[in-house]
Amino acid sequence: MADTLDPALPDDIIERAQAVLKLADKKQLYLATAESCTGGLLAAVLTDHPGSSHMFDRGFVSYSKQAKCDLLDIEREKVDSCGAVSREVAVDMAAGAIKQSNADVALSITGFAGPAGDGNEEGLVHFACARKGGDIAHREEHFGPVGRDGVRRGALKVALEMMEEALQA
Repeated sequence: MADTLDPALPDDIIERAQAVLKLADKKQLYLATAESCTGGLLAAVLTDHPGSSHMFDRGFVSYSKQAKCDLLDIEREKVDSCGAVSREVAVDMAAGAIKQSNADVALSITGFAGPAGDGNEEGLVHFACARKGGDIAHREEHFGPVGRDGVRRGALKVALEMMEEALQA
């Protein structure tokens, strides 16, 4: 059982993270994360279990636009034209995490946890999951104005579900 995050996160998130790690271990695959609005929570939940270094390679917290470019090799022009919270940037974040790591599966998250600025939808989150040498899956969620904590918890659930699906492929 994890010591650090158990009290802060619902049991279903902790259990799903354990399932993802178990599956990655069974298939001998490495994981990576590229996170914006979750600020590293996905990496934290995946590394909160003893022995996770056998399955988790690294996490990128790319909260700012420039961090997305610097850490994940995304063209600044794309971030500016598409928006940091977009399908295109989420896909490039996942691809960049694969490229900049030893991971076989990488999951990216970018969104507006809230409050959102003018013209931005609070609770809009884009996810992408890349498998080395394979396709990149995208998912868009509209969690609504449920607060930062609600959006981040919802994002963790979706991210872990997508990682599990990629590992089962």
